[in-house]
Amino acid sequence: MVKVVLYQPEIPPNTGNIARTCAATNTELHLVGELGFDISDRAVKRAGLDYWPYVDLHQHQDWDTFTQYRQRIGGNLIAFSVKGKKPYTNYFFQNEDWLLFGQESSGLPPEIMASSDELLRIPIPSPHVRSLNLSVSVAIVLYEAKGQLKQLCDPAFSQ
Repeated sequence: MVKVVLYQPEIPPNTGNIARTCAATNTELHLVGELGFDISDRAVKRAGLDYWPYVDLHQHQDWDTFTQYRQRIGGNLIAFSVKGKKPYTNYFFQNEDWLLFGQESSGLPPEIMASSDELLRIPIPSPHVRSLNLSVSVAIVLYEAKGQLKQLCDPAFSQ
């Protein structure tokens, strides 16, 4: 299954909202490196509401630890940045992809972008907006990937 990776997230409500999206889609959430908050922070918990018990959460001390873990599991590392040349809509997601997103304030460091298998972007047609909110970006890409892979199933319609 596709997995979401946040590299050093800084804003508790974004991480909480992403955790809720991961719970809703049965998606693993990986937090890498130093966080800009304590994971037990009230704002993180509030944004995730009462869904935290349903989040498949993995924390990795640093980038090297995460990289070793990912290499054992396998799969492509797909990084997202406004610097990406290829839009996410032109990528065919694979079941074992790791969807990597950077810090809210600065994105992904160049060396991490360079180590990814793909560097994609979410098109922003307006020249007045430089980026989207992190939790919005994760939701856009995650639903596209899960949709392509037919991993979205609505139990209300499966009867």
